[in-house]
Amino acid sequence: MNMHLEGTPSDQLPDVLATGLTPVRYVFLSLSAREPDGRDAEYLEWHAMDHRPEQYRLANIRNTLRLVSTPACRAARAASEGDFDRVDHVMNYLFSDDDLTKFTALGGVLDRNGRMPLRLPSVGYLTGDLAGKVASAHAVAGSDVIPWRPCHGVYLIFEQGQASPEALVDLPGVAGVWWYHGAQSAEFDSDAGGLQVTYCYLDEDPVECAEALGEAMRQRWASGEVKGMLAAPFYSLVPFEWERHVP
Repeated sequence: MNMHLEGTPSDQLPDVLATGLTPVRYVFLSLSAREPDGRDAEYLEWHAMDHRPEQYRLANIRNTLRLVSTPACRAARAASEGDFDRVDHVMNYLFSDDDLTKFTALGGVLDRNGRMPLRLPSVGYLTGDLAGKVASAHAVAGSDVIPWRPCHGVYLIFEQGQASPEALVDLPGVAGVWWYHGAQSAEFDSDAGGLQVTYCYLDEDPVECAEALGEAMRQRWASGEVKGMLAAPFYSLVPFEWERHVP
């Protein structure tokens, strides 16, 4: 990162933390494969311009992020097991609670009114409870607000087993790390129990960050405490440049 941010990091300032902490408690993830006819950019445009903004009418949605895996991202994966190998698109929604009733209702209403014209092949849905968060000192902004900080992308990790990944925050390009423990969702008939999902938010190019992060993951998995299912760089969607990052 070229910019040097001045001042004491927020996580070292109790008076800043006393003004408020993140309300996020729950994550919903939609995992998808590439569009079979190569219409990924068309899908990304529709989702960004129509479907995604509609979600913010729900009071318990606090943040959203779309990620895309390019061929270079795929080549830099440290793990890509089973169905996770099919994942090229990831959409996450951060909630202040685990009530997805209105979220599912909104999707149904939009669909019935012709507002969901294009779908990606679904790999699956996952939900999880926020388990931890940490920010790098160079980010200056506190760990509570890292998902709202601009990022080039994310190094995304799915692991079977649960162990703190906070040491990853010290690697080059990592601005902050949030992780979740998988949960069961009746609305989406999914059970991610025993799974841990980690987002390493990056303020440098994800592919360039992947070598050091991949090596850290291989060392982490060597003990057998956790098993890597997916560990991969993803780019953030760039508005109005829909074809910039596609599978």
